[in-house]
Amino acid sequence: MTGSLTIRNGRMVLPDRVVSGDMIIEDGIITTIAPRVPYTVGEEIEATGLAVLPGVIDPQVHFREPGHPQKEDLVSGSRAAAAGGVTAFLDMPNTDPPTTTVDELHDKLERAAQRCCVHYGFFIGATRDNLEELNRAERTCGIKIFMGASTGDLLVSEPDALEAIFADANKLIAVHAEDEERLLERKILYQDSEAPADHAKVRDVETALHATKLAVELSHKHGRRLHVLHVTSEEEVDLLRATPRERITAEVCPQHLFMWAPDAYERLGNRAKCNPPIRTQRHAKALWKGLVDGTLNCIATDHAPHTTEEKSRGYQEAPSGMPGVEWVLPLMLDQVSKGNCTLSDAVRWLCQGPADCHRIPRKGRLEVGYDGDVVLVDMGKTRTIENGKVWTRVGWSPYAEWMLTGWPVLTAVLGNPVYRDGQVIEGVYGRELTFGGSQFSVR
Repeated sequence: MTGSLTIRNGRMVLPDRVVSGDMIIEDGIITTIAPRVPYTVGEEIEATGLAVLPGVIDPQVHFREPGHPQKEDLVSGSRAAAAGGVTAFLDMPNTDPPTTTVDELHDKLERAAQRCCVHYGFFIGATRDNLEELNRAERTCGIKIFMGASTGDLLVSEPDALEAIFADANKLIAVHAEDEERLLERKILYQDSEAPADHAKVRDVETALHATKLAVELSHKHGRRLHVLHVTSEEEVDLLRATPRERITAEVCPQHLFMWAPDAYERLGNRAKCNPPIRTQRHAKALWKGLVDGTLNCIATDHAPHTTEEKSRGYQEAPSGMPGVEWVLPLMLDQVSKGNCTLSDAVRWLCQGPADCHRIPRKGRLEVGYDGDVVLVDMGKTRTIENGKVWTRVGWSPYAEWMLTGWPVLTAVLGNPVYRDGQVIEGVYGRELTFGGSQFSVR
């Protein structure tokens, strides 16, 4: 389903500049960007005082369908995305059952069709022996490898199994880079701990760095495209900055930019527990620097909701992960309002970067010929995040009580408004994303 819109007098964030004027979306495609357009197509939206951005792409979410819809399903997750200005997401394979075969991948795609109100794509998960399935999968954004155990049963840690995938896989490989052997050793050291802050000691910097080094080495050895998920440490940033990057991209999550130990664990307890963990402020500063200088290519939320009941268990039993998809754009807009980055920076990290890393055609830019996925934001709007007043099904936010300036007021998918003034509009659906377009510029 496509729509048409005329957006008047907006401050439009284009790939190379910010301009004021009008935008026409016809049949889902941006057809005109000009200071003034003397005609109207479709609904006319007055955007005076608002910024017009490309729709955000969240390249890492865990929407829990199939298996645990009480935490999040594709409907609730995509609505949370739309409310946050996110018009496309890439979902991870550690569902129940895990997405490790072509049939399971197609099951997810069928579930998403006519249910997701934004665009969608899915990773297929690697196991020790499913290389044939990985290579048969065509309708996927890439292969996800859990090099260290996280949430779910997917794990590929043996050197020979990793080598086989990097040697013969035919698509992008995205890695959760934590070394399983070191992780098991560290877990024994802290097996009696009930302190959430010890999570960063169990999953220490060396655990992440060793696995990231290995993934980079395998990428170079076999000429394989690699995407390093949720980088968390200064040491990983330094490693990536120093390595040739023709085929390697990397991302960072907002919780690792905006939270740090021990404060996050003192405030949130197990709600701050995520994999990889929240580290000290030294690392957060290095991650910001990596974004600014292009070492880190995009931002992803790793939206991984669990219920408050689950998170209230003791540290050893509480699952890892936190919701995030509906706040990533407001968090970055707040940084713009504070003068810590520009709107163009935010668009580069939230829109252009994910589209480039995953080669998603016609997404991530306000440009004639691109899809009409847009978000209108009020840079003067200030609101405090409140638990219970959120779109994610679990009903809580790690950013509760944070007051942010800059919020989306309208989200449109292919020219169809899907979220407006606090409400999701029924009957609007996204499309299955495609991958492998020529658009690819990461440095």
